[in-house]
Formats: sequence, C-alpha cells, structure tokens
Amino acid sequence: MEAVNDQRPVNDRFLRALARQPVDRTPVWIMRQAGRYLPEYRATRAKAGDFMTLCRTPELACEVTMQPLRRFALDAAILFSDILTVPDAMGLGLYFAEGEGPRFERPVTDEKAIRALPVPDPNDSLGYVMDAVRTIRDALAGSVPLIGFGGSPWTLATYMVEGGSSKDFARIKALIYDRPELGDMLLGTLAEASAQYLSAQVAAGAQAVMVFDTWGGVLPPAAYQRFSLDPMTRIVERIRAEHPGVPVILFTKNGGQHLERMADTGCDGLGLDWTTDLGAARARVGDRVALQGNLDPSMLFASPARIREAVGETLASYGAGPGHIFNLGHGITPGVDPEHAAAMIEALHELSPVYHQQG
Repeated sequence: MEAVNDQRPVNDRFLRALARQPVDRTPVWIMRQAGRYLPEYRATRAKAGDFMTLCRTPELACEVTMQPLRRFALDAAILFSDILTVPDAMGLGLYFAEGEGPRFERPVTDEKAIRALPVPDPNDSLGYVMDAVRTIRDALAGSVPLIGFGGSPWTLATYMVEGGSSKDFARIKALIYDRPELGDMLLGTLAEASAQYLSAQVAAGAQAVMVFDTWGGVLPPAAYQRFSLDPMTRIVERIRAEHPGVPVILFTKNGGQHLERMADTGCDGLGLDWTTDLGAARARVGDRVALQGNLDPSMLFASPARIREAVGETLASYGAGPGHIFNLGHGITPGVDPEHAAAMIEALHELSPVYHQQG
C-alpha cells in the first residue's frame, strides 16, 4: 500500500464502523454531500463555467469537496467527480445537455465498438482525478478519511449503450439478452477499467472506495448476478489484493433483495436505499459487512422536528452495536435546505451515542 495511506485520520469513526469496530457514535456522511443544495457549491460551479471543468480542475474539485466539511460535522469526505469519467476516457465524448443529464457523443452501438474499447490508463487520461485525490488529501490534513468512488460496470454500460440516461434500458437489455457473450465482453472491459481506476485512487490517497451501482436494480436476479454483481466482485477482489486493508463499499440502488449475494463478494460495507428495512438487512447479513444508510432523501424536505424523529427511527431499526454508517438512501436532493441537513446531523450526534455504550 502507498505510504500516503498509512496515516490514520484523527477522526476514524467511518473506517472503524466499516471494520465493524466499536465507535462512540454512529458516523455520518451524505451521498452527494458536495452538491447543488449548497450555495457555496453553486458559486464555485458558476466560476468553473460547466460541470466537467469543475471535475477536471483539481483545485476546484478540492474546494467543493471541502465545502460540506466546513459547514457540517461529517465523518468522511468523498472525492468530487462523476461516475462517467471512465467511459469519457475511453473516447465516448461525455457532455451534459441542459435538462437532459449526461450524454455521449459516440455511444457504443455494435460489436465493433465494444471490441475497440480501450482500458484507459488512470494516471494518464484520468490523471486529473488522481491529482484531485492528492490535493484533497493535503487539504484534509488527516482530519477525516477520503472516500474514492466509481460507477459499477453495469451502470457505466447502460449510459454507454443507451447514449445517456434511459427510462426502459431497451438497448442495453437487448444486448445482454440477445448476445450475452457480447455483454460479458463489454462488462469485462469495464470491470478491468474500473478496478484500475479505483486502485489508482487508493494509490493517490483514497482511504476507502465505493462502487455506485445505480441501475443494477433494473435487472432480474440471474442477469443481476451475471452482468452487475460478478463484475463488481472482480473489482472487490482486485482492491483487496492490491490494497489490503482499504475497505470497499458496494451500493446497488433498489438492490435490497441481493444483500446476501453482495456480502459474498468480500466487500466491507453495503449501501442501502430507503426501500430496504435496515434492521431486516442486518438480520440477513449478520456481522459479515457494515451497513450504510438509509434515510429517504425526501425526508429532508420535512420539518427539523420530523427529521429528528426519522433519524431516531433509523438508528432504532439498526439497533445497538457497531457496523452502521448513517447516510441517506441516495444522493441529497438539490432543493434541500442546508439547515435541514444540519438538523439531521445534529440529531444523529445527539441520539446515536446510546447505541454504542459498552457493557
């Protein structure tokens, strides 16, 4: 492991919870904690001019990563980037259309395109991400851990084949159902690229990594195993082999039915969305993995008093003992009042210590 990762952060609750070790209170971070709900983020994005310039400028990526940590008492930072940087580095021409989300200029449409996909060198075409990781680690100065991340191979494949966001995933599903061997080839290339990408983030200073499988939940069980979970398993195995001790979190949105199989990958933690009962999930996986989640992001539109109740309900659902990282069940919604996020975090700090008393 690189020397940059040898330094244990002053606040290591997040890492201890991932290792299912005792903590004094439940650690918390927020998916998309650097985002449009913060006025300071919107100002920095306006300064950058566009989203990808913000991602590709390490100093600006560092600035927006640090902004929520200045405002809230969080237990981890997460790299500011985008899951689609890998396919962009493969030459597909990522851009963001106003009101339409991410799009690719050159989507993957046939076997020839799949066979031609390169595995990008993460320290070359994705070097700006590694520069951002190093810059953020310096800015954190050992205060809290830094989480690196990437999209799951399946999720990346959906955007690459569909050309952008999709409602029915008709093109990618037609590919894997009609030509499953071609789907295996595409997912294999993406698993290799993603494993190299995440490994490089760890080498640059990320102290944990998370795989976002945003669209795995649209697959039936057998297809989920083959085209989503098996490629993620390869990533987990690579990180564990190349960076022993660096934890890996897997998150499949709408994937609560797959938790046991996800735990079988050897990962350290599972992210849960709000459609899965936290206590039931704990009963199913036991102490094999930590669990992260899983307050409904829309709860932050409720009153601070109701948010406090919901935090208490989430903590009670998990119960006493280690292995819980508090988070939303998906990314924070852009229209949320930052004061409501603060109310959630303050409630957690007040209510969670009783669940970690020893003896």
